[in-house]
Amino acid sequence: MDKSICFPFEIRDLDHEKTAEVTKHFTGLQIKYVQVGPEKYYFCEGYKRLGPKIYNMKIRSTDVFLVTVPKSGTTWTQELIWLLKNDFDYNSAKAVPITQRFPLLEQSMTHNSEIARSHLNVDNGTEKQTQMTKILSMCGFEVLQKASSPRYIKTHLPLSLLPQELLGTAKVVYVARDPRDVAVSYYNHVRLMLTFGFQGDFKKFWHFFLNSLVSWTPYFSHVKEAWVMRNHPNVLFMFYEELCKDLPSSIRRVASFLDKPVTEEQVARLCDHLSFDNFKKNQAVNYENLRELGLLREGYSFMRKGKAGGWRDYFDEELSAQAQRWIDDNLRGTDLRFPDA
Repeated sequence: MDKSICFPFEIRDLDHEKTAEVTKHFTGLQIKYVQVGPEKYYFCEGYKRLGPKIYNMKIRSTDVFLVTVPKSGTTWTQELIWLLKNDFDYNSAKAVPITQRFPLLEQSMTHNSEIARSHLNVDNGTEKQTQMTKILSMCGFEVLQKASSPRYIKTHLPLSLLPQELLGTAKVVYVARDPRDVAVSYYNHVRLMLTFGFQGDFKKFWHFFLNSLVSWTPYFSHVKEAWVMRNHPNVLFMFYEELCKDLPSSIRRVASFLDKPVTEEQVARLCDHLSFDNFKKNQAVNYENLRELGLLREGYSFMRKGKAGGWRDYFDEELSAQAQRWIDDNLRGTDLRFPDA
């Protein structure tokens, strides 16, 4: 790391025992991992080179950040924000992938060109290989550095690891979701994406999630950082469950936060566009291009059910009790509560 860059958090390599356990079950990337800061945020080792750069990134007053723990309704909210801010340009929204309109800031942290090439089942130098390598190794940070304003920035990094001037300069939408639903969706995601190569059932994945051994966890540290800042004028804290229960009201709330007046007709059309059936068919947001490139497991899809409370289909009595104790322990002393599904 460049010693001239300000970065107040220690980055420690994951110990050998935990690394061995993780790589035994996540057979895809076969990379090393680190834990960052006092909360021990868990990332692949690419964070060493990218994290300090992000922390010192220059923020523009027109930036809009969407911050979430993975699998918290991120893509859904990205589309909502982008359309509000771009005067409901549905033609562009359907034509241009969400990954280009609303890049992931830390995209290249997990993948680089060497890792991308290792997942190609095609001959070297083919157009397909070139396309996949470009997709997997794209550096969101570098893309955003060169992007014109306004920038729409997706990140799963916690607030403490984001640029120091962020909250005083730009708008931040944070979406939280019941951690049990997050775990279920995350499990299906690592089963879907062949780059993870996850070998195990849901109980095994829950073990990793609970012990903060999946990227961007610990979950509660991440959410509680944002919850503490929920009354900041530049922060809008939302629950995925609220979006599911009353999407029109949620759209109005986001529109007000972003200073974008909306009509009832505009809200109704956006609700229709964001409905699960339409969203699942939308090639610009459902990542089906990755299937064509051989990155998705057959029988799985990026868009699954689009509802809250589905965790009950995965948690037996023992896991449910364990999860409730974990939630109660982490919410003790706070007023953070998750809405009923």
